[in-house]
Amino acid sequence: MSAKQYKYLRQSSCYSINGVDDAEQFRIVVEALDIVHVSKEDQESVFAMLAAVLWLGNVSFTVIDNENHVEPVADEGLITVAKLIGCDIGELKLALSTRKMRVGNDTIVQNLTLSQATDTRDALAKSIYACLFEWLVEQINKSLAVGKRRTGRSISILDIYGFESFDRNSFEQFCINYANERLQQHFNRHLFKLEQEEYIQDGIDWAKVDFEDNKDCLNLFEKKPLGLLSLLDEESTFPNGTDLTFANKLKQHLNSNPCFRGERDKSFTVSHYAGEVIYDTTGFLEKNRDLLHLDSIELLSSCSCHLPQIFASNMLSQSNKPVVGPLYKAGGADSQKLSVATKFKGQLFQLMQRLESTTPHFIRCIKPNNFQSPGLYEQGLVLQQLRCCGVLEVVRISRSGFPTRMSHQKFARRYGFLLLESVASQDPLSVSVAILHQFNILPEMYQVGYTKLFFRTGQIGMLEDTRNRTLHGILRVQSCFRGHQARLCLKELRRGIVALQSFIRGEKIRKEYALVLQRHRAAVVIQRQIKSRVARQKLKNIKYSSIMIQSVIRGWLVRRCSGDICLLKSVESKGNDSDEVLVKASFLAELQRRVLKAEAALREKEEENDILHQRLQQYESRWSEYEQKMKSMEEVWQKQMRSLQSSLSIAKKSLAIDDSERNSDASVNASDEVEYSWDTGSNCKGQESNGVRPMSAGLSVISRLAEEFDQRSQVFGDDAKFLVEVKSGQVEASLNPDKELRRLKQMFEAWKKDYGSRLRETKVILNKLGSEEGAIDRVKKKWWGRRNSTRIN
Repeated sequence: MSAKQYKYLRQSSCYSINGVDDAEQFRIVVEALDIVHVSKEDQESVFAMLAAVLWLGNVSFTVIDNENHVEPVADEGLITVAKLIGCDIGELKLALSTRKMRVGNDTIVQNLTLSQATDTRDALAKSIYACLFEWLVEQINKSLAVGKRRTGRSISILDIYGFESFDRNSFEQFCINYANERLQQHFNRHLFKLEQEEYIQDGIDWAKVDFEDNKDCLNLFEKKPLGLLSLLDEESTFPNGTDLTFANKLKQHLNSNPCFRGERDKSFTVSHYAGEVIYDTTGFLEKNRDLLHLDSIELLSSCSCHLPQIFASNMLSQSNKPVVGPLYKAGGADSQKLSVATKFKGQLFQLMQRLESTTPHFIRCIKPNNFQSPGLYEQGLVLQQLRCCGVLEVVRISRSGFPTRMSHQKFARRYGFLLLESVASQDPLSVSVAILHQFNILPEMYQVGYTKLFFRTGQIGMLEDTRNRTLHGILRVQSCFRGHQARLCLKELRRGIVALQSFIRGEKIRKEYALVLQRHRAAVVIQRQIKSRVARQKLKNIKYSSIMIQSVIRGWLVRRCSGDICLLKSVESKGNDSDEVLVKASFLAELQRRVLKAEAALREKEEENDILHQRLQQYESRWSEYEQKMKSMEEVWQKQMRSLQSSLSIAKKSLAIDDSERNSDASVNASDEVEYSWDTGSNCKGQESNGVRPMSAGLSVISRLAEEFDQRSQVFGDDAKFLVEVKSGQVEASLNPDKELRRLKQMFEAWKKDYGSRLRETKVILNKLGSEEGAIDRVKKKWWGRRNSTRIN
């Protein structure tokens, strides 16, 4: 629903304000409730109570009989109110349309008229709203009291309405202006009476300033039994009392008071400190009574929501308090007995007691115009407010008085260190006077009292500036000295920490190095065992394969030689050609002998390789001894590490270059020799096919193989000797001798395998050449035999 549809909201005909976003304001309110620790459930209950108040204004009544008795209409408004406060709709209808009267021991239910029912509805709405406001204030104070319980101090802000004077002033303006009168008296007493009393008590030469005292106006409101509030409460207790009788009673009893003047009809005038205000007594009595009957309280106590129950318990506790004075209404309804004016007066007195126990500070807000328009300044209105608020008197006192004051002890304690020379008497008064003389403060700008020093405006500022500069210099010196001490302490701590870290890290690195060295040794042992096992197995396989190949080749050779011998025996008896055959057989035997010699040399080199392996094992044992010696020299090596790193890196680069060049030369020579040997073999075959002498080519191949064997053995021997010297420490080089030795061994095994295969292929080729030459000789012999036989024939 919109604001226009609520009766309580549409009475002012103002539904929105320019520049105010209602949604944003609502978000701010919810955020503020969260800050003061109001739970979400309580926030929902608060909004439900506000909605119930608005819907109560929309509850309407219908007449049910000729006596103008009414009952609520069961429309949307009544149903919504019952749902929001959590009560039964029937009980709500009875509470709004009936009133229970207790006569003796009997209870009488009285139906209400339309005006009475409307007053009951409005009273219930105002009670819910007032109790909700008090509950919210209590929750906020509980949240803010945490800091007060810790420190015992608090800051309170009192925001009040200013003095109000409209064309028609009713009971609300009456209460507001009464509160402003009481607060103005507190303001006058604090700024005028107490100020001047303090000057007199401290023996200050002071000309008293006169000011307006509103004590007569307050007596008009509070005097008993003939004050405005007392007469209002007394008239409110009479069943037949009306606003007109109340106005007449005021004129009858208060006309002698200078602050009161009776007007025509129901009006009267009160002379406030801010000016005269004419009040219309219409509605005064009804608003002052504002009684909430017991039926409504019982209705709230029976609600399912917790907030109405809290409101009912608070109202019942207030109604059970003893009531003194003429406010008790005999024979009336059992309800709260205090009138609105009495409660307002009591709350105002509690506020004044609170203000008297604190140190107040005042902020006066001046209204620039009556049109609430920006940029418009009405000089007469502003001047009137300044006079009414007593601001002009305050300015006059401030100009002629001493607004800054300080006790002798505090002044001496605060500014005593500024003295250039020590004072003979160390009492606070002497120190204070010495300070004033040192800074050449004029006598008319201050006065010395019995207990305090009084200064005119602006005099204490010079002392404060000098004090601040001096303290700043002192703090600067202290900060420099403390910084120097802190830096020295930091350096000492840093040195200790670095030393401690070096010890800890050294111990940690030594332990880690020992562990890594132990693991490295274990890995070397494991690798040596595994590699030796693999090598032995590989050697066994190669040996077995070599024996098998040798047995096959030797069997084939034996079988071939036996065939040649038989052929030689069969042709032995033939002419001179037999000598040529024997010569070729002897030449072939010579070739076979050389091949066997090369195999024997190969076996000798293998034995030498075994001897080198044994020497290598001896060198490894010696290497372990060197490692033990190296442990003792570890500290010396650590010192020389930096100087050796540069030389080691240069040696590593040069050795890597020499190593790569030597490997490339060796690979090139090996490939050239292999290609040359095979080309030679193919050429021999070509020559053989062309009828050139093949045996000379075979001899050249064998001689090259022998030269290659000598060269390679020399190279492998030199490399192995170099690596052994590196490993024993005789020669320095940035390489891993074990890794290089394994690589050299692999190269030797590969070359040996390749050399053996080429040697065997050469033997096969030579045997084949020998068999083919014998076959040609036989063919030639047969051809010459046939030719000779034909010639003979």
